[in-house]
Amino acid sequence: MYQRYHLSHPDALKIIMAIQVELEKDNKGAAVAVVDAQGELIAFLRTDGCRLPSITTAMNKAFTAAREQKESKAIGQSSREKQFPMTNFGDLRYTAWGGGVPIIYNGQVVGAVGVSGLPEEKDMVLAQRGAGLIS
Repeated sequence: MYQRYHLSHPDALKIIMAIQVELEKDNKGAAVAVVDAQGELIAFLRTDGCRLPSITTAMNKAFTAAREQKESKAIGQSSREKQFPMTNFGDLRYTAWGGGVPIIYNGQVVGAVGVSGLPEEKDMVLAQRGAGLIS
């Protein structure tokens, strides 16, 4: 037997709202997804001006980070360096783009944040900020 922590809906909303403030401050459109430790959606936000492909991409970034327990960009880099196709994960939701960050609480991955719609580096910064709100 072991104890597991679970990300709550209020925790997910806290992350969503903090990223929303940043996006609206800069008048930027993006999608934000917060998932549980298995990569399943808990909360989602699409701000005004967000392009439609960013919806699925944000969810996939969060899914990848939760399932692999590391940032989605690191998964993509490893895939390219080792010439290991992303399709080998067996689930088409895996993505190689940066912007998916695991949420770690007491040493356990309890979920992940995915941001999409901005340049990749900005997506990554916002996702890292969001994930850092849970400690």
